[in-house]
Amino acid sequence: MVQDLNKLRESASQTAGPYVHLGLMPSHAGNPQQFETELGTSPISDGAKGEIIEITGQVFDGTGWAMRDALIESWQPDAEGRFPGEAGADPAVSGFCRFAIDPETGTFTLRTVKPGPVTMPDGQVQSPHIALWIVARGINIGLMTRIYFEDADRDGDPVLKRIEQRDRVETLIAKAEGEGQYRFDIRLQGAHETVFLDI
Repeated sequence: MVQDLNKLRESASQTAGPYVHLGLMPSHAGNPQQFETELGTSPISDGAKGEIIEITGQVFDGTGWAMRDALIESWQPDAEGRFPGEAGADPAVSGFCRFAIDPETGTFTLRTVKPGPVTMPDGQVQSPHIALWIVARGINIGLMTRIYFEDADRDGDPVLKRIEQRDRVETLIAKAEGEGQYRFDIRLQGAHETVFLDI
């Protein structure tokens, strides 16, 4: 049944943010009583095997402004390239994390184990990477991208090989800033726009 628009005012179009935090990270949104523990607070637990790393970055909008309301989910394998549920996978690596940009600094930090290369069913090997899903104000559908590492072999990665504009591959590479420390910024628009994947 069609509403009579003379009685109700039309609301603004909905985007993935900023209200997405209310449902996905209620404690972050100021409602800590919603769940005992929020999902995905860390992709690893004590005893995770491999190199523990921290990835820090920001999400920039088309004007170059660091967004402070973005929410990110990450998904990755363990240090040997195995995902949870696979034979031999590290039980201390859930692989999933959900985190928000700090509303004061506009920075995110992901503490995790450095992933290993992933062997696909057809034998191809994906370089070590972490998959990301990003939502924020102005984004209607979550954006998918990946973090690769500058100190890992990326030559044979089947996803990176498909990027025709080769200079844009650099937008997917986390830069080492110290032992176990990496920098990865996400740019939603502009000359250095991050490569987003249509999955």
